[in-house]
Amino acid sequence: MQEIDNQDVINNFITTSGYDGQFSFDPQQDTKLFHFAANDFIVKAGAPLTYLFYLVKGKAKLYDVLANGKVSLIDFFTPPCFIGEMELIEQRPETAFSMQAITDCWCLALPIRSLQKKLLADPIFLRQICLYFVHKNYRTVKTAGNNAAFPVAQRLASFILLTAHDGLYSEKHVQVAEYLGISYRHLLYVLAQFVKDGYLVKQQHHYKITNLDALTALAQDVNESTN
Repeated sequence: MQEIDNQDVINNFITTSGYDGQFSFDPQQDTKLFHFAANDFIVKAGAPLTYLFYLVKGKAKLYDVLANGKVSLIDFFTPPCFIGEMELIEQRPETAFSMQAITDCWCLALPIRSLQKKLLADPIFLRQICLYFVHKNYRTVKTAGNNAAFPVAQRLASFILLTAHDGLYSEKHVQVAEYLGISYRHLLYVLAQFVKDGYLVKQQHHYKITNLDALTALAQDVNESTN
């Protein structure tokens, strides 16, 4: 995590992301900007939450590490969105889940310790958080519906496009199979078919996207349904 101390860059993100419209007060003087490199943790389960983040650029994934050590993918996030809002509302001292950057991410951030009472008393912020929760719940329901309604190839194509970074797809097969609700063997079969069709090329521990247009066309119905 790197703090970006450039007020022009901060102001640009504030203006273009709609960040200042999330509050009834002017948040600019309290706002910081952080850059997270791909694979960096934005928040980590069990760690103190010091900032309320607002993702303004990049892609991130939310997951849980279960008691048996198994990692369960929960959701994926693109801008603009809050990170840490559940802990803020529930006033938890620690984060419940881990969020990791898939690509380079930039987040505007407000310090929770000094602003928690102000945020929880802000009607505009609370309304925006309620709408945000509704949208997240809607997306979760639509994703569950898509798992039943669309073929695996279409859902996997959408998943690859969502999680790829710099044209490379490298998510762990076990976690992906569980997230998509399919068997490990079925996942490998569809990936092998993508390679055969020229959509992907296997390269050691990841896949390189070689036909972006074909994957995009295959994923179109799923993406339209989710959005």
